[in-house]
Amino acid sequence: MRDLGPAIAGIIDSWSGSGGVNHAAGSNLPSRDAVLRALGDIETLVFPGFRKEDGIDDRNLGLVAGELVHRAAKLLVPEAARSLEYGARSRGDGGCPAACELEAGELVVSFFESLPALRSVLLEDAEAAWKGDPAAKSHEEVILAYPGLEAIVVHRIAHFFWVAGLPLIPRMMSESMHGKTGIDIHPGASIAPGFFIDHGTGVVIGETAVIGRDVKLYQGVTLGALSVRKEEGNSKRHPTISDRVTIYSGATILGGSTLVGADSVIGGNVWLTHSVPPFSRVYLPEGEALRIEQRASGSP
Repeated sequence: MRDLGPAIAGIIDSWSGSGGVNHAAGSNLPSRDAVLRALGDIETLVFPGFRKEDGIDDRNLGLVAGELVHRAAKLLVPEAARSLEYGARSRGDGGCPAACELEAGELVVSFFESLPALRSVLLEDAEAAWKGDPAAKSHEEVILAYPGLEAIVVHRIAHFFWVAGLPLIPRMMSESMHGKTGIDIHPGASIAPGFFIDHGTGVVIGETAVIGRDVKLYQGVTLGALSVRKEEGNSKRHPTISDRVTIYSGATILGGSTLVGADSVIGGNVWLTHSVPPFSRVYLPEGEALRIEQRASGSP
């Protein structure tokens, strides 16, 4: 085999000339591995006894909760500080090691203080999955086995940090679940309680999507943008889905001004780029053009 020295030198030269390097010393980026380990502990706090430990009882509640919270916080605080430093550098504000460390600590404590309320919302999501899927035999089955529920658990955790303005880490969390479940929910999406994704593979929910209460999506649904121009990055690009809407598999709904009215049903493989009123049925009859029918309020 030929000498690898010139190849190694070429690689190092490419690092110096092209960027894309996360330096191990100084202003390094947050660790994906540490963030995902913390995320695993947080998932266990959301549904204790369902994830990593053998179960809990009244004798060890405090021990288990304390260990999980402290371990996750110990992992998250330094990574959140690095994330905040990255944000400051990206804005041209320079470094902020001391201030970022303090802000990261406050942010992580605020997250754990919010966890009881977040658990309440996620229990509504679990209930929606159990009610919404005739194949679900128990709440325990939903919590243990449903990828849609795990995706929304991680989304609600990531969304907290996204709203708090923490760079990078919410995307790490969301993309880890994208890879695991095939469900791609941007951490910026706003999703009300009682959300259920059935089957789930191929679902895409964009950054500025807004989803109301008790919405149900099937596999392959896209809530996307009509335009992918970079200059529109700060605008509302993704649709709003009102309360109690069901969207069947393969449907694509695009555009920031697109509003799906409450209690509507969007059929499979529909391509929708404009608003529809409440109580609508939108579907594609075989061999025909898109059809929209509006039901009377309260009718099945």
